[in-house]
Amino acid sequence: MRNTPRALAARLLPAAATASALALAVACAPGGLKQDKGSPWAPGADHRKSAEDGLLVGNRLMAAGEHELALEAFTRAALDQGLTPEVLSGMGSAKLGLRRLGQAEELLRQAVETDPSWPEPMNNLGVVLMERGKTAEAVQVFQRAYALDNGESDAIRDNLRLALAKLENPAHTAPQNQEYKLVRQGGGSYLIRNAP
Repeated sequence: MRNTPRALAARLLPAAATASALALAVACAPGGLKQDKGSPWAPGADHRKSAEDGLLVGNRLMAAGEHELALEAFTRAALDQGLTPEVLSGMGSAKLGLRRLGQAEELLRQAVETDPSWPEPMNNLGVVLMERGKTAEAVQVFQRAYALDNGESDAIRDNLRLALAKLENPAHTAPQNQEYKLVRQGGGSYLIRNAP
């Protein structure tokens, strides 16, 4: 018998069908596919468990400087929780990290309008306004954020100080690289540097 493609396929087809049926039977068994503890292969996904909170994942990714992935996590959080102030603030902060300033400003303004007593998105809106050259409005926003925070946040105070210095002497501070700090919910802060 010659090894023509048709003859080869005829011999391999029953073996492939048997292997597929065996894999399907094992996968459908009550225990499913089990993995040995010493196995070097990654375990399969457990679809019965709930996913990690998108806001938590997004904040961790922002702290790691992974703005694109953080935006995806915040978008997933928006699908689960809706456009809450926390989600809007996270999405706006991620857009700022990606240098999408117009989109960041719009999202952060929505977050501030939704919850005007929350200083973190207000601070982040001030950072966007500074990046866009709207220094006078940024100073007002930083002052409101600082007042709402009772002066407890070093990041908001530092941003206000930089904005006031730039407002008082715009020609002197323009060539310097300023570092503005984004504030995230739950404490910590993100650092945004002006592009050189």
